[in-house]
Amino acid sequence: MLGRHLLGYMPVQVAQAIVGFGSVAVFTRLMDAEAYGVYALTLATLTLTHIATFTWLEAAVARFHARADARKRLRDHLATAYGIYILLAVGGGALIFGAIHLAPLDNSLKAVFSFAAVSMITRAALQIGLETHRAGGGVARYSALEASYLMLGFMIGVGLLALTDLGPASIFIGTAVAALVALVFDLPVMLRRARGGRAQPARAKTYARYGSAVSLSLVFEQLLSVGDRFLLAAFLGSGAVGMYAAGYGLADRLLDIIFIWFGAAVWPMTLKAFETQGADVARKLAGQAASLMALISFPAAAGLALVAEPLTTLIVGESLRSQAAVILPWIALSGLLNGMMTYYFHEAFTIRRRSGFMAALMAGAAALNLGLNLLFIPAFGIVGAAYATVLAYLISLVICAIVGRKLFPLPLPWGDWVKAATATMVMASGVFIVPDFETAWIALISKALAGAVVYAAAAYAFNIADCRIWLSDINKLNLRTETQS
Repeated sequence: MLGRHLLGYMPVQVAQAIVGFGSVAVFTRLMDAEAYGVYALTLATLTLTHIATFTWLEAAVARFHARADARKRLRDHLATAYGIYILLAVGGGALIFGAIHLAPLDNSLKAVFSFAAVSMITRAALQIGLETHRAGGGVARYSALEASYLMLGFMIGVGLLALTDLGPASIFIGTAVAALVALVFDLPVMLRRARGGRAQPARAKTYARYGSAVSLSLVFEQLLSVGDRFLLAAFLGSGAVGMYAAGYGLADRLLDIIFIWFGAAVWPMTLKAFETQGADVARKLAGQAASLMALISFPAAAGLALVAEPLTTLIVGESLRSQAAVILPWIALSGLLNGMMTYYFHEAFTIRRRSGFMAALMAGAAALNLGLNLLFIPAFGIVGAAYATVLAYLISLVICAIVGRKLFPLPLPWGDWVKAATATMVMASGVFIVPDFETAWIALISKALAGAVVYAAAAYAFNIADCRIWLSDINKLNLRTETQS
């Protein structure tokens, strides 16, 4: 069941991969380091603003869907969510655009931030529907909407970037238009589901109590992830931010895709099981997810580090390439630590609705990262920010795992984790044997193929996450299909 559910989200992950790698490949060639740095800083600011303004509502929509559905109060749930959104969009939007207007920025930067704000507000409206579909098991509709939004926004952004002088603003215009198009198809459906419901102040207060702590936690988590970019800009300028963001985007994006895939597929099922079937069923699902995360994410992180040089040569523009290759292995490691923390160990706090604890832990992690960056950037330059990120994520993961077990002891499948780590080391040995070809694409393909073959063989030999049973089930399904045809 879990495997089929994961496959249902595959279109979104494919779109994420295309947009993630495509944006680095295209944007770093259509913009110089300075412009790409402006884009990265704007995106970081936009993400922080979205989390502070809207993410608490989106988290509540996802967390309380199963409960509202079980109690036949889904219409009230949705009516309350959309009522809150309208207040946030009008009030928060006025404050954001006022701040942009009054900020001491030139007109081109104000335009970039203004289009980014429009993109944020339209995306937030779409996100209520996406979280509802995901929480309710509407995998096909969620995947179709999210994949279409990602691809359309990327294509419009690239077109405007190539054909106009709008610069980084083009990218945010593209995402805003894509969100509006998706809303044309989804908003009428969502409003019909909310028809007859009443926006309830008591329900809104419950959502705010839960969601505000989640949002605060994610603000600190995002600062842990992107706060170093603001410090790099202060110490070394926006060009350094562009170089750092290019390498960060390659490594972190691939791992983020993997972990978001698991998060989107697994945790709505786990929350529903917890609410309707009890803690033991929820733990069983979580344990399966943890084993599968290791099976896929461990080799992905190691593989990125092993092919850093040819990968950045092929994808990153020449003006940002050299530093991107240096930091990519470190960001791959930090992405793995971040993914395990955010998409596994944090769920103990979500299940028990103890988001305040999570916010406090992330505040400490963000402060730690800030202090480490203040020490490491002047000493080591751009790579110092990567060192600081790895160390901050490692400490934060350990603390979250220890505290989270006191709230809801998630399974720790050490056997599968050790086997996945061992198979990854075997894979790395196989990749090291491959000669370093001078042509980047030949080097990348040869190392990637060697790594994939060696890891697949090792994973099968160790039977990580019961992968032999999965393959047996697929073979049986294929044989049944052939017999029926």
